[in-house]
Amino acid sequence: MGLKAAAYMALGAIGLVMAVPLAWMISTSLKDPSQVMVANDRWLPRRQVMSKYGPVYATAVDGVAVRGTQVARSPRGRTLRLLEPAAMAGRTVTVAASKVRPVEQVHLHWGNYAAAWSAIKVESAFGGLLRNADAFLIFYINSILVAVAVTLGQVFTSSLAAYAFARLRFPGRDSLFLGYLATLMVPAVITMIPVYILLSRLRLTDSYWALILPAMFSAYGTFMLRQFFLTIPRDLEDAARIDGAGLFTIYWRIIMPLSKPALAALTTFIFLHTWNEFMWPLIVIDSLQLKTLPIGLAHFQGPYATEWHLLMAASVIVMVPVLLVFIAGQRYFVRGIILSGIKG
Repeated sequence: MGLKAAAYMALGAIGLVMAVPLAWMISTSLKDPSQVMVANDRWLPRRQVMSKYGPVYATAVDGVAVRGTQVARSPRGRTLRLLEPAAMAGRTVTVAASKVRPVEQVHLHWGNYAAAWSAIKVESAFGGLLRNADAFLIFYINSILVAVAVTLGQVFTSSLAAYAFARLRFPGRDSLFLGYLATLMVPAVITMIPVYILLSRLRLTDSYWALILPAMFSAYGTFMLRQFFLTIPRDLEDAARIDGAGLFTIYWRIIMPLSKPALAALTTFIFLHTWNEFMWPLIVIDSLQLKTLPIGLAHFQGPYATEWHLLMAASVIVMVPVLLVFIAGQRYFVRGIILSGIKG
């Protein structure tokens, strides 16, 4: 019992450490630009409370906590005109500078999100349908189109290939499958150049096709679904054949409905990966109106300075759909992966 509790505490500590960058990102996105690079231990942005007489300071007079505005400063200390409590309002007291502290309150700069959203403009997009529009709106639409298209296409092609490898019998099936799996050991950076050359000769670079077509096929998705399809009893397939169902009917009406956990897990993985993809869109896309969100974030980083408050605000905006998809699909992760490995 003690070992189990220790394991949970260790995992909880690791989780907290991993959450620190996220907390810093959200905190920075709500700060005033002048506070971003200030070294302090404040996670929530603050600003000094102001009165009609000026900044408000706090101290203690005869054991009573008071607030006031600074009237003068001398070697003796600071002279404050008291505002609170009401019984002492209007009095002027001089206290040592070390005993005076500024009164601050939490102040969240929600305007950073609007500023980040409208920081970049696109003159024309989608064939002139949008003119002088906010670039982040265009980036959002592009990312959604690409992520949805790649996800649907990859799930469809992977499920077809997995169905063939798991349920059909043909010569060389297992050898072909091993060769297919071997492509997982080839780093993606090695295939980028030949794929780019191929797209360039087909004149498909700097287009949606360049973002969608190369990502429509996945050996990992095929392997994952194939392992799950192997767990489905063949009796259901035989019964469907007796009723006159063909191969595609069995695939569409029996295999796919019974594979919802694996399909949901794979769909989530593909969507998250495509949404966060940076390198490939950076290589094949040149036009501003075709860029996706990860590439759009790079516009906040200049050669001499980085607008950290806008960059972090934009990062939070980009992260919202990812969190929604993760929350919606997390209950399928473990179930889909565990079931996909029951039978080899």
